[in-house]
Amino acid sequence: MEIVDFLGLIHPAIAVIFVFPLIGIVVNFAWQTRQRRLQTLAGGKSKIPPVVGKEHKQLGEWLTGAIVGLVLLGLAYPIGKNILHNQLWNKSAFQVVFIVLMFVLTITALVLLYQAKQRLWRAIFATLTGAGLIIIGCQDGVFRRTNEWYWSHYYIGIAAALLMIFSLAIVQDIYQDRSNRWRTVHTILNCIALLLFIGQGMTGTRDLLEIPLSWQEPYIYQCDVVNKTCLTPNPQVPK
Repeated sequence: MEIVDFLGLIHPAIAVIFVFPLIGIVVNFAWQTRQRRLQTLAGGKSKIPPVVGKEHKQLGEWLTGAIVGLVLLGLAYPIGKNILHNQLWNKSAFQVVFIVLMFVLTITALVLLYQAKQRLWRAIFATLTGAGLIIIGCQDGVFRRTNEWYWSHYYIGIAAALLMIFSLAIVQDIYQDRSNRWRTVHTILNCIALLLFIGQGMTGTRDLLEIPLSWQEPYIYQCDVVNKTCLTPNPQVPK
């Protein structure tokens, strides 16, 4: 494997080693938090410690940052590869600068989202973070599988990231809303996000099988993906 192939493995490796275990932990704490709340509302004494809610909130915030970072990392690889392959800095230096600035601005907006307290600023920074992901994802080099958007690793990942950003933005509203309206919204959207993460595990595995090594690309990309056929190599002439 060449170094470019190893770089392509960073995104899935981080997802498997760090992000997906973190998803499992957050889901477990979410379940315990809900069970404790229901037991308390029923008038009973729960054996689940009160700290579970605080830990769920903290790990959920970490998860949002990890998901956004993972998406940015996954987008940076094909975009950077496209820039180097086409020597884009010589053809369109402005586009390269724009892409770099979008990465910087998206990360900055996410950091500010963590710091924002007022609802208006949380909405602004959440919108900017989500818009940054979408704009970066529209750049050349990103394989989006638009013809099968419902089974696309890109579209499912972006949707999951947007849900996580929204969940981070409404955390303070959850604790201030006594009607539990925001808590219900949070629960429903994160259940959808969990299903999307399951889809990411499946589509990511599929895409790893489809992505050839760098030295195989000139041959694999000549194949007819519609008819599922490849060029037959010429037989070696015996000496």
